[in-house]
Amino acid sequence: MRTPRTARRVALLASVTALTTFLAATPAGAGTVALPTVTATSESAALYDDEAGGNSDADDPAIWRDPADPDRSLVVATAKEGGLRVYDLDARLVQSLAAPKPPTPDDAPGRYNNVDLVTGLRTSAGRADVAVVSDRGNDRLRIYRIDPTRPGGPLTDVTDPAATPVFSADQAEINDQRTAYGLATWTDRATGRSYALVSQRERTRLALLELLPAANGRVGYRKVRTLDLPASFRLPDGTRWSPCAEPGELPQVEGMVVDPATGTLYAGQEDIGIWRLRADLTGKPVLIDRTREYGVRGTYDEETEECVPGADPGYGGKRLSADVEGLTLYQNRDGDGYLLASSQGDDTFALYDREVGEGNEYEGGFRVGAASDTLDGVQECDGAAVLNAPLGSRYPRGLLVVQDGHETPGVPDGEGGTRTATGFKFVDLGELVDAADL
Repeated sequence: MRTPRTARRVALLASVTALTTFLAATPAGAGTVALPTVTATSESAALYDDEAGGNSDADDPAIWRDPADPDRSLVVATAKEGGLRVYDLDARLVQSLAAPKPPTPDDAPGRYNNVDLVTGLRTSAGRADVAVVSDRGNDRLRIYRIDPTRPGGPLTDVTDPAATPVFSADQAEINDQRTAYGLATWTDRATGRSYALVSQRERTRLALLELLPAANGRVGYRKVRTLDLPASFRLPDGTRWSPCAEPGELPQVEGMVVDPATGTLYAGQEDIGIWRLRADLTGKPVLIDRTREYGVRGTYDEETEECVPGADPGYGGKRLSADVEGLTLYQNRDGDGYLLASSQGDDTFALYDREVGEGNEYEGGFRVGAASDTLDGVQECDGAAVLNAPLGSRYPRGLLVVQDGHETPGVPDGEGGTRTATGFKFVDLGELVDAADL
């Protein structure tokens, strides 16, 4: 996500992304080929990250398909301190749920970061489809039951009140906000057990949490194990490197997705690249692609709170500009498909072969451009979700939903500037399939 930490790195990123557009359009060994552009069919109403807007900031979407009536399918999306938003397939607001209030006025408020779904989760009240959310403000998971027929709105909070912090020992640590951040769900086909994989903000740690039935249809969780990804890397010249950041911060993970067929987790370490590892957090992670900024040294300037970049040694990749965000999986019925990643630094999306045996080879990319003066393109994308399944008459070939980190046109803030606005774009998956030749 675009955090103040990222803003402080702008100078570093700019030095190594001057040729971003050219490189993003040039697969290895190929000539210059422009990436295809698709446009959104609709967008959610803008969210505003200010007091008047409830400090709402779009981040991560998930697509729930109603098997009984696909036209009634929903998009569940996080709005950080603004809580959760639920949209219909026309991007119209169906339900808004507030994030939890802080325990005391001096504590951190609830802040919903990422969301993913579990279909047919076992609960004490029977099987249920649920949305699982990482509450960065409280360092907990929140679980919501999905029922489109419910009169008060399709989502109901069924989180076990006894749910404990994921990474923090007490409220003081929670207030430091090295808390639950990125999130992906996974159901182990061998055991039928369901899990959430959660990353820790400003750290490299991942945690595997099993989702468990609690009393009265509620859902809790227990920590199974953790794994720490590297924070520093040996470069080809034999030296070690870590990305420039504010003192004390480590290169964090946010975007994650699990391939359910193989139990493979893909995790985007924002400044580094995309890791492939077992979803049960055993075995050795493999870095399948690097950001262009990989290996670039920087010096943190405390006065400006920015990183002053050094020279680019040329050790980075060719397709991803930091931050790596918005990992999602395009699945074909025959087992083929693609891992999709948001290359936030250059406003593009990269596609990788889903097949581990093929080394998750890069297969191309695309942009989401402007459809009109009012339906703009996608910039600085945080989260993304794709569903390759018929969604009624509106999206018979499926849907891609992406966060737009810079919603336009802007709205004046009354002080000579514009309000910080974000939202979600809905893209006809059939259009993308045709444009990108998937």
